[in-house]
Amino acid sequence: MTKIVIIGGVAGGASAAARARRVSETAEIIILERGEFVSFANCGLPYHISGEIESRDALLLQTPESFKSRFNVDVRVHNEVVSIDRQAKQLTVRNLMTYEMYQESYEKLLLSPGASPIKPPISGINNHFVHSLRNIPDMDKILSNLLLHKPKHATVVGGGFIGLEMVEALRHLGLDVTLLELADQVMGPVDLEMANMLHQKLVDNGVDLRLKTGLTAVDEYPIQLAEADNTGDYDKPILPHYHLQLALSDNNTLATDLVILAIGVKPETSLASECGLVLGPLGGIRVDEGMRTSDADIYAVGDAIETADFVTGNPTLIPLAGPANRQGRLAADNMLGGDKKYRATQGTAICKLFDMAIASTGLNEKSLLKQNIPFEKIYVHTASHASYYPGAHPISLKLLFCPDSGRILGAQAAGIDGVDKRMDVLAVAQRAGMTVHDLADLELTYAPPFGSARDVVNQAGMVAANVLLGDEAICHSQDLHALTAKQIIVDIRNPGELTAVGSIAGAMNIPLPELRDRLNELPKDKELLVFCQVGLRGHVAYRMLIQHGFKVRNLTGGYKTYQMVNARF
Repeated sequence: MTKIVIIGGVAGGASAAARARRVSETAEIIILERGEFVSFANCGLPYHISGEIESRDALLLQTPESFKSRFNVDVRVHNEVVSIDRQAKQLTVRNLMTYEMYQESYEKLLLSPGASPIKPPISGINNHFVHSLRNIPDMDKILSNLLLHKPKHATVVGGGFIGLEMVEALRHLGLDVTLLELADQVMGPVDLEMANMLHQKLVDNGVDLRLKTGLTAVDEYPIQLAEADNTGDYDKPILPHYHLQLALSDNNTLATDLVILAIGVKPETSLASECGLVLGPLGGIRVDEGMRTSDADIYAVGDAIETADFVTGNPTLIPLAGPANRQGRLAADNMLGGDKKYRATQGTAICKLFDMAIASTGLNEKSLLKQNIPFEKIYVHTASHASYYPGAHPISLKLLFCPDSGRILGAQAAGIDGVDKRMDVLAVAQRAGMTVHDLADLELTYAPPFGSARDVVNQAGMVAANVLLGDEAICHSQDLHALTAKQIIVDIRNPGELTAVGSIAGAMNIPLPELRDRLNELPKDKELLVFCQVGLRGHVAYRMLIQHGFKVRNLTGGYKTYQMVNARF
């Protein structure tokens, strides 16, 4: 009989326990969790705060009692592992309810401690009106603050997944919200031009968005509940009343009632480090493909570990629930004699912001540039389903690929409808080793309410394949800012479009329907950088002009991409 002890009962730990029991009915399985809850839906916390998920109990996927009855797993909440003696294969555990210390042995040990919120060492950060959101007690504290103090204004610090979800939740509750982000964009996994769509959505929904702005200090105002007027009425409140004054990195101050810290997370590695397990270059626990640490009898999964990036094979930290669950399942098999291998992490993720979704998989352009990986990129902007069927919405998709092989390096998409299924298709295609040529051939479901005969993914594959095959030469928005004397910009949209949405300074306008008859107006000794609204008519113009002896490049994604790249907030 194998004795498995699991430290941490959320995501990876819980999935490992359930899988271990399905594999072995005789194994002894213990979960030690220092918190009050196991197997809860931490991704749903912002949606309970907003009221969209009404029942708090809906977030509790398993309880100690249900784990015991269904899986015969001994779950001990409020039990914190203090130290690991690897030589003796023994844990020192503190019962946080009684403060009793005891010893627990193991044959196989699984570390699933997760990650902890980053709290910068700034003055006032531990104020009781400043919260992080990582677990159910954190959520309860925020809900209590909202109920007791009825804040009018909240400040969210950090524009990642949790930050954006909390911005939406607080706006849903009617609060005024300021979002502080130290970088020049929110949602780091996507590139700036894609994030600019989120920036616009935030502004459109009344959020005070402050990019390149960080929090440097938190001060609390003296609490003044009422002020007497000359009639002796002591019930008249002082307005406006704020609890906190924030000092910001741009030397401004901000009055607010509530602060949500969503700066990011760091791997929880204290136990691993103290017992001598090897950490990786990024500070997470180093594991092999089988989830084994540097100790053959200790495994680790989830947010605390470094895994291989799917594209490069380099170590990476990707704190997502999906990979954690898969790692937990795999580790359980291996602790019970299996030899399964984890096949790297793509980082496939999606975030909802009001009525919009943004998703990504693989590497973004920033990462490719940083790692000096050659790439090409294209953009497509098309409808989520047949445009003639009611309810179609635009999807903007960015595809990054190897300029030689067409291997898919990464993708990003944003829109109101259908973003998730397109990104899922691209994530599967990337994992399957498909190239952009294969995307053009994918046979995807089609009916007018759901898609188009040529899906968004098909279109992206066709555009990228055209580039690789030499059927189209493309340029990018930055090329238009570095124009030489040997280049001119040609806008082939109709004049009404220019009036409605604008154009690029210095561009010559020849509408596509007139282009064939006005070729004599174009110089053959210069390169023509042509563009339309989204790139489709630009491709038609490119094919026409190249066959008439012109040197041409088409702006991928057209003027819409140019606007995304050059938006400023």
